[in-house]
Amino acid sequence: MKSESGNPKKTPQKIRVRLRMQEKSCTFARIMRLKSNVNIKNRRATFDYEVLERYTAGIQLFGTEIKSIRESKASLVDTYCQFVGNELWVKQMHIAEYRFGSYANHEAKRDRKLLMTRKELRKLEKQVKDTGKTIIPLRLFINEKGFAKMEIALCQGKHTYDKKQSIKEREKERDACISQDVSQTPQGACKARKGNQRVGLRLAL
Repeated sequence: MKSESGNPKKTPQKIRVRLRMQEKSCTFARIMRLKSNVNIKNRRATFDYEVLERYTAGIQLFGTEIKSIRESKASLVDTYCQFVGNELWVKQMHIAEYRFGSYANHEAKRDRKLLMTRKELRKLEKQVKDTGKTIIPLRLFINEKGFAKMEIALCQGKHTYDKKQSIKEREKERDACISQDVSQTPQGACKARKGNQRVGLRLAL
């Protein structure tokens, strides 16, 4: 069917198909945004180790593993990276079994291969062998394209006094944030003023 101008006229069926395709693309975009919100951190890493260099690596996963990661059902507690031959593997990473997985479900704790360029692998392997440093996973996340990525770091273990210093810095930052949040509200400002008055009285006494 053609219109008076000679161009083919769109039928209601074609319009419905186009609308369905647009709805699917919007739904897919929303899903991808939700997936990219996955950000699983290794909170002990920066406390136990001094981070020297950071890298972003891909990771080989089974289908059920990536589905569990998209539900944030993974943990980086006690994880570390180790070279096996010329390949870098992450060990002790826990990914929960997928709830809808069948007999083909994955093993929760297994060694998983990291994907990096040869140049990066050679550099890391040399530094680990020559200086005795450690490679520790910092976080696991889903990028904008929907792929799982792992941020790893070349680290050096902290001494006891370094850990104590880290605790003091965290406490200072936390107290500063709390005092800032409290002072922003009217009630908090009154409490802060009363607290300052009490401190002034103590100093005067």
